[in-house]
Amino acid sequence: MILKLSGVGLTHANGQVALSDIGLAIAPGERVAIIGPSGAGKTSLLRLLATAQRPSAGRIEILGADPWALSAAARQRLRARIGLIHQTPPLPPRQRVVTAVLAGKLGQWSLPRSLLNLVHPLDTAGAAAALARLDLSEKLFEHCDRLSGGQLQRVGIARVLYQEPELILADEPVSAMDPVLAGHTLGVLSEETARRDITLLASLHAVDLALAHFPRILGVRAGRLVFDLPAAALGQPELDALYANEQLQPTAVPAAAPQPSHIPRC
Repeated sequence: MILKLSGVGLTHANGQVALSDIGLAIAPGERVAIIGPSGAGKTSLLRLLATAQRPSAGRIEILGADPWALSAAARQRLRARIGLIHQTPPLPPRQRVVTAVLAGKLGQWSLPRSLLNLVHPLDTAGAAAALARLDLSEKLFEHCDRLSGGQLQRVGIARVLYQEPELILADEPVSAMDPVLAGHTLGVLSEETARRDITLLASLHAVDLALAHFPRILGVRAGRLVFDLPAAALGQPELDALYANEQLQPTAVPAAAPQPSHIPRC
């Protein structure tokens, strides 16, 4: 198994329980979506799998290893095998896009080579190829602070494509994109995982995108895994229970003014 969790829990320092008794196994090559209401624990689960946080209870195996039984150096090497896509990519504003994409290899390069890459990009063609797959090649030498939110998300995804990790973890990777571009981008990620037979685990708010691009769906609510189903078996009753909120009552929404049919690309 690429990922295996047994009785995993996470409690923050303030006593807030983020995750409880999570059991999960994911095989090589699987594409799995995590859905659930805001605050359900989706991001916390991905942070555990990225080894950004240590679980408070239970055991995690990632790429065949318990990250918290490894030395700090070995754990860093494990992290270099994981591609992490952030909802808001942590890109320095004045960094050029080419440098941001090539940073995907920093965990695999020597320190001298990494420092040289900051001054002079070492693989411009490789960065351009990754960006071209996301329809962003014209931004190769642009500074990151000149990009929209959706463009920054695509730069973060291009960095992971260039990295070529063994496991991709994505936290709301297309939240700033219009529906057409979001679907295209998830399609690129799906093609990459199929081509290289690697695993993709992504949290998504858009249920329709999860059902369209992921064969397996995890439902998370209040820090617990409430279902683990094939997309074809997921029905409206399960979704209604997952997103039910007794504290919120529907309110009448005024009719929206007609919108232009053209959707700008992010």
